[in-house]
Amino acid sequence: MSEFEKEQTENTSMLDALESVQEVKIGDVIKGEVLQLEDKQALVGIIGTGEEGVVPLKELSTFPVEDINELVKVGDILDLVVITTIGKDKENGNYLLSKRRLDAKKVWEEIEEDFKAGNTIEAPVTDVVKGGLVVDTGVRGFVPASMVEDHYVSDFSDYKGKTMTFKIVEIEPSENRLILSHKAIVEAEKAEQRKELLDEIEEGSVIKGTVARLTDFGAFIDLGGIDGLVHVSEIGHTHVEKPSDVLNAGQEVEVKVLSIDAENERISLSIKATLPGPWIGIEDKLAVGSVVNGIVKRLTSFGAFVEVFPGVEGLVHISQISHKHIATPHEVLTEGEEITVKVLEIKPEEHRIALSIKALEEKEEPVEESYETFEKEDESGFTLGDIVGEQLTDITEDKE
Repeated sequence: MSEFEKEQTENTSMLDALESVQEVKIGDVIKGEVLQLEDKQALVGIIGTGEEGVVPLKELSTFPVEDINELVKVGDILDLVVITTIGKDKENGNYLLSKRRLDAKKVWEEIEEDFKAGNTIEAPVTDVVKGGLVVDTGVRGFVPASMVEDHYVSDFSDYKGKTMTFKIVEIEPSENRLILSHKAIVEAEKAEQRKELLDEIEEGSVIKGTVARLTDFGAFIDLGGIDGLVHVSEIGHTHVEKPSDVLNAGQEVEVKVLSIDAENERISLSIKATLPGPWIGIEDKLAVGSVVNGIVKRLTSFGAFVEVFPGVEGLVHISQISHKHIATPHEVLTEGEEITVKVLEIKPEEHRIALSIKALEEKEEPVEESYETFEKEDESGFTLGDIVGEQLTDITEDKE
């Protein structure tokens, strides 16, 4: 080949190379080779263009990093997006480039797919701010305080640095808006636990639980994911005025399952049913003829019910209250009064005890006045015989 031909070939190659150089536009996705690393930026060559650009440290990663060497090294090929141009007089390249924004675009696309599919995502909590939590999913996500847990939390400081699972509530990439909820995850997990428990628990079974909260009408017991109610009447064999008088929140208790309403997720429980009955062994505590103290619990028209042991009541029939005739027990007794009674009869199998008050009282003898008393002279000196005699004489004379 002649020198002329060689020169023509070289010129043609240069023209082809120049024609193959791509024009760089803002918004283009390009590939760049890391040429040099500085403290806060990387100088890259835009492949196929002959142009150079700068990637600031904050534009290299969606995660905050202090040392640029942790992210890239000279010779790395990066996918970048062109953000803007830099004046030709700038020594650090012609274009401002970003890897972070390109990565974020991909992240948004992935999150949108998860949102449409109903998938959950995991992300670390990077900051606690007024109103909720900031999380890093590759892009900034926000968890409102009301969506962190299914209960009130006063201090969120312990959540920082914690990796949690979230449900995507709202997403708007154009506004960099990503709202997440951990509460929805907790509620879904508890709903599944309740379903499993309702399938496992059987009526009549005895299980353990923890007192979750107390009300005036009963105690709610946490059975491990679902609460059951012990009505105040099912707490003990003795009368309970308020559940808080005998139970404390957090206390572990044993309960018997009385009924299950799976559709409404309601479980009726009893503590009383797991406790020994007050009538068990009553023959060892009481004997016919023994004398005990008791409290008048109820008064009826036919007698008084007296509690002689917690949960054990006996009846003092109206005929056993007093030697004197009384119309109703209310005449001599009051509810809440402490009295002493004698045991007349015990029928443990029927839960019946016959008691008596009058058996402990001496019977008053009636006053009987003799004829001698009436025959004594009164102040006028006349005897009853004299008076009666005179009256009979007067009657006889009238008839004649």
